[in-house]
Amino acid sequence: MTINKFQGKTESEAIEKAKKEMGQDVVIMSVKTVKPKGVFRAFKGIVYEVTAALEENGSDKVNMAPPQEAAAQARKPESINLAADEAIRIPMGAQSRMNETAGRVMQQLQPQGGEAPEYAKPQSGAHAGTFAHAPANTAAIEERLDSLQSLLEDRISAEKKNQEEGMGAANDQAQEGFSFVKMLYQTLLDNEVDEKYANQILDELEKITNKGSNIDYILSHIYQKLVLKFGQPKPIEFANARPTVAFFIGPTGVGKTTTIAKVASRYKVDEGKKVAFLTADTYRIAATEQLRTYANILDMPLTIVYSAEEVRDAVNSLSEYDLILVDTAGFSHKNVAQCEDVKQLIGGLSADSKAEVYLVLSATTKYRDLQEMCDIYQTFADYKLIFTKLDETSCYGNLLNIHLYSGADLSYATYGQNVPDDIEVFDTQKIVKKLLGGD
Repeated sequence: MTINKFQGKTESEAIEKAKKEMGQDVVIMSVKTVKPKGVFRAFKGIVYEVTAALEENGSDKVNMAPPQEAAAQARKPESINLAADEAIRIPMGAQSRMNETAGRVMQQLQPQGGEAPEYAKPQSGAHAGTFAHAPANTAAIEERLDSLQSLLEDRISAEKKNQEEGMGAANDQAQEGFSFVKMLYQTLLDNEVDEKYANQILDELEKITNKGSNIDYILSHIYQKLVLKFGQPKPIEFANARPTVAFFIGPTGVGKTTTIAKVASRYKVDEGKKVAFLTADTYRIAATEQLRTYANILDMPLTIVYSAEEVRDAVNSLSEYDLILVDTAGFSHKNVAQCEDVKQLIGGLSADSKAEVYLVLSATTKYRDLQEMCDIYQTFADYKLIFTKLDETSCYGNLLNIHLYSGADLSYATYGQNVPDDIEVFDTQKIVKKLLGGD
């Protein structure tokens, strides 16, 4: 008889593993739950462990191995390696020592004054080197396995007892660190950080909290990790050969036109750059007039374009400018025709023009919708990210989620409707503080 143990997230999964490994005739002897261990056991689910047995055909016959196989077995080290999903195999050379061990174990397991069960007695004659068949009463086997496990656990506990004495302060510190990490984890989830990314951060923290790190070190570590995950923001870069052409794309209602006006004011007023507007947003009523109003206030030229050829001609006519900002029509990411129009506009520039694409997204949009938008726009543009309406939300997890999901660099963030004030280069440190529950 071969006895194996299999584990799974559910009882059905564990049983399926047993049947796949040992065959459909396998007998499930017992099912029990195994609680997770370690510092972060509170975040890990229990697993189910099944003990399965299989009666091997002809197992009561002598297994006569060829001479070369017997010689190979004789060279094996006299040790037994037990794994959760492996059958127990006893090297032939270790039989005498195994017999002595089995005798001592059974003396501890048997009733007082009793005799070791027949199936556990060493065999002689033709069956030397094997155990006799296990009894049909599988409950008795499981009871003895549990008893043996209890003996081993008691021994391990006894060995650790002395080490744990005098370590109360260290244990208190570890427990305090664990509670603090748990609080940080919940704070990230409350900020709508995707559980996948929160768990990645938690896994990294586990390495340091296992060493009994204090709260200050844990907080510093997670702060640095989050800053590194956001990366260095990438604002508009100016080419040596003018101009830089920046396309602003995105769905309707995210504030592309207002964001363009803020960017234009930033570089025209604060940095003294020569800035011009192009607009291809001919779908939305009064969109052109809105941008024209900003152009008049900032004293910038505005050109309306309808095709990729007109974009290329307009850029050529504005070659003395440092920066050309292109406003595109907002549309649903599910609108294939309009997606193709924007793709052609971006691809219409000449090869010597420096083009940058900025995907403008609202921080208030649902994560799943943001994912779909990123996937669609990524099919035709290598973009950077601008998040708007940060003043309209108290959860900033999507900023991290989308950055990690898309792999795109972060660029700017806007906090209101005021032009030119409510915009800044993405402030990673400020967002990280908010994600960790700060102000």
